Amino acid sequence: MKKTVLLTAPYMLPFLERFRPEFEKYDLDLIVPDVEERMEEADLLKYAGQFDGAVCGDDRYTARVIEACSPRLKVISKWGTGVDSIDAEACSRFNVILSRTPNAFTTPVADTVLGYMLAFARRGPWMDREMKSGKWEKIPGKALSELTLGIIGIGNIGKAVTRRAKAFGMKVLGTDIVDIDHVFVSESGIQMTNLQSLLSESDFVSVNCDLNSTSHHLINAETLSMMKNTAVLINTARGPIVEEPALVAALRSGQVGGAALDVFEYEPLPKDSPLLKMDNVMLAPHNSNSSPTAWERIHWNTIKNLVTGLGLEYKG
Repeated sequence: MKKTVLLTAPYMLPFLERFRPEFEKYDLDLIVPDVEERMEEADLLKYAGQFDGAVCGDDRYTARVIEACSPRLKVISKWGTGVDSIDAEACSRFNVILSRTPNAFTTPVADTVLGYMLAFARRGPWMDREMKSGKWEKIPGKALSELTLGIIGIGNIGKAVTRRAKAFGMKVLGTDIVDIDHVFVSESGIQMTNLQSLLSESDFVSVNCDLNSTSHHLINAETLSMMKNTAVLINTARGPIVEEPALVAALRSGQVGGAALDVFEYEPLPKDSPLLKMDNVMLAPHNSNSSPTAWERIHWNTIKNLVTGLGLEYKG
């Protein structure tokens, strides 16, 4: 019997005609809805019972959705790494294979973090803005080697950020809820500490942990109050790790010096968000994963995971 796939991964949709022959090779029909950023629970429920496999982005595959799609749904192939929007327990309960591409975006995300630090330390965007408004004003900057970076979450990306920061001569502090390999610690020179010490001592705080029950709103009014009033918060992980209203309040009051945000609690970022009008904030549309090389690898790995999850022989 011919199988059907619900394809909603935003990064694959623009190249659909390129990949369509690959799906046809495995005799797979496609359902391709219009997707801006993600499919919410109600959007997915409209297709319940109509597909055997899914290729998704950050769609809300809640327990309700997975149950409604069962028993026909056999595999959810996530484009990318993070699966916090998918109820893994429900997948297990209803025998749905959940697959992803680990370590997918380490290089571009780590580069993005360094780019944000250089921008804030060297004040490039702000000098550019002044020059283009007709002002010749020298804005004081600092060398990265004069500054301390605190990294929350020392996984693949946290380790890559550490290596880059150490190459610039930075002092690097790290914190994690799991023990970090002592070989990496000794070789990299990172100093592992607790969250409070990291926040109070760092000039930059980079959020690089997973989103889960222990990290949801980890950055809140209380933890923001521990930071230096000159410090910059960088979030390239997941939006809900940061309690956005608390961050807005801290930025407005001067409790925190600045922020660089690639991810947000609600995406796309609402047009009335106060963040859009703040001069001490740099914003990006969840784009730190941008890399043709990384995307190409993930495209094909996502298709492979789908095919094998459907019980078919992957032909490469």
